[in-house]
Amino acid sequence: MRERILLFIILSCLGVFLYVFQNYVNTIVGFVILCVCMVTYGLYSIAATKYQKRKLKKHPPVVNESYKPFVSVMIPAHNEEYVISNTVENILKMDYPAFEVIVIDDRSTDNTASIIKDLEAGHENVKALIREQGAFPGKSAVLNDAFKIAKGEAILVFDADATVEPDFLNKLVPKLEPADVGAVQARKIIRNKDVNLLTRCQNNEYTLDTYLQVGRDAVKGAVELRGNGELIKRQALEDIDGWNNYTITDDLDMSTRLHIKGWDVRFCPDALVYEEGIVCLKPLFRQRRRWLEGTIRRYLEYFFEAMKSRKMSLRARLDMAIYITQFIMPLWFMMEVFFRIVKLLTDKIDPYSLHNVLWSSLVVSSVVGLGFIFAIRYSLRKYDHVPRMRALKQAFETTVYFLIIWFPMELFICGKILFCKKDLNWGKTAHGLALEENTLQEAAEPEVISV
Repeated sequence: MRERILLFIILSCLGVFLYVFQNYVNTIVGFVILCVCMVTYGLYSIAATKYQKRKLKKHPPVVNESYKPFVSVMIPAHNEEYVISNTVENILKMDYPAFEVIVIDDRSTDNTASIIKDLEAGHENVKALIREQGAFPGKSAVLNDAFKIAKGEAILVFDADATVEPDFLNKLVPKLEPADVGAVQARKIIRNKDVNLLTRCQNNEYTLDTYLQVGRDAVKGAVELRGNGELIKRQALEDIDGWNNYTITDDLDMSTRLHIKGWDVRFCPDALVYEEGIVCLKPLFRQRRRWLEGTIRRYLEYFFEAMKSRKMSLRARLDMAIYITQFIMPLWFMMEVFFRIVKLLTDKIDPYSLHNVLWSSLVVSSVVGLGFIFAIRYSLRKYDHVPRMRALKQAFETTVYFLIIWFPMELFICGKILFCKKDLNWGKTAHGLALEENTLQEAAEPEVISV
């Protein structure tokens, strides 16, 4: 209920602001100010990243070779018979002296459980955890169950389709050593990015996220965990009482709770974890729906706690507030366009008046779109080393992809939060490109639990 009330207040205030300003002031001015603030922060992040790079080049960090905490690797699996064996075999090749692998079957209806048991029988440091059919669903509940038997001083979480290089943990672990660091996130890459346009855009989306996460890390902001390839200190996990069973985005929820408790979250772009991209539109929409809903609900649920936390750093609070604007901006723009269309239809106004007409909003949105294109192009050039013209083409494709995926979905999620009862719909998507016709079939119907 608190989430619903807060979202209603935000939308009401935004609507009143737009209505008043459209009658007395050009709201484009406010929109431009918001864009300028975001661009300024982006430039600040770039400058901080370059400064950090120069500083590390002059004074390379001394890696404490004796810091080798025992790591419990957790891999939840629900109907993952096509990929789980390959994933575990790959993880076992990590060149790290002390780790165990806990593979959890989460009430699968295929052969996942038997495959996991075979893996346990064949490898000394693999443990199989088979959950009963009536167990509480969701990745958070799975990880909480596994945490009870984990021996590690640090917990490393992988998705069932993850693959890494042998030196993965050796790159990730040193970032976790400082006393104030509670978790470290690796860089995610789409393994099958060349299958089609959707998988390419997903990888470009991840590359842009890498650029943003590197910037947030450089300014000591609110870096976020991404679920796959996250390394968490046991002490930090115990401090926040583990994973939240009543969230649909365990990683984002945990990130915010860690920051509120004063723990720093770092990002390691050199440690790479590869995962499968979704090749069909329907399961992609379902996955992104879950991500966006979890993101918005997380901000609504923890915003006041974050703002009043005495342990959370000022930089992390400011960074979080800045990133909230990325969800306000699409709502602002869509409400702005709606009000202007109503005004054009109901008032006798000059259709070419800069103060009143729709085209001024479209001009500003075009500028924002160009900003996204250049940001994605910069990311592709810097982190994926894509040639200039190809990077520009892919940046344009990905911007259109963002527009199609995120804008209508944000309206849908806001409507769902306002008018529907909260549920935990995890929307499971199958992995394994070996499936016929190169499509990802649904492994099971999405589980929905009302709360």
